[in-house]
Amino acid sequence: RELKPTSGEVFIDGINLASLSNDDIPLLRRKIGTIFQDFKLLTGRNAFENVAFALEVVGAVTSRIQEDVPKALDIVGLADKAASFPRSLAGGERQRLAIARALIHRPRIILADEPTGNLDVVSSHDVIELLKKINELGTTVVLVTHNRDVVDMLSRRVVTMEKGKIVRDQTENGKYII
Repeated sequence: RELKPTSGEVFIDGINLASLSNDDIPLLRRKIGTIFQDFKLLTGRNAFENVAFALEVVGAVTSRIQEDVPKALDIVGLADKAASFPRSLAGGERQRLAIARALIHRPRIILADEPTGNLDVVSSHDVIELLKKINELGTTVVLVTHNRDVVDMLSRRVVTMEKGKIVRDQTENGKYII
């Protein structure tokens, strides 16, 4: 709830964002993972520490951090890169590290803003496949992209917006709903 809607209502997990108290915003945000085009990694911290940081800021105990971070790195295929710093990782690896950080709180929703924008075709494919796997395991993934090739890789519902308005809503079976 960084911004309030100018019209309509926004619900997340049955909660109307307009009626959410300021004290409850941090709790709601833990249900949402965020992935950015430019990764937003902490350059002075290694892969393990980048993911652990998301737990540290909410006061997670050390035992949880030691248990959960390796699992998250394993899910994204970076278990062997825990000690590596972001500058030594390839673009696709950096994005997978950012995904691990987004997953660490076991969010119900992941917001991915142009997650393949800085990646080559192979890395883009790997990231999209990983996001599809996360979605299949029950997490809602909202992916924003301008890249038609990425949209074609998804084989999922596609909502097209122009100037903040939905102009097309295409379901998996190709049926359009307006």
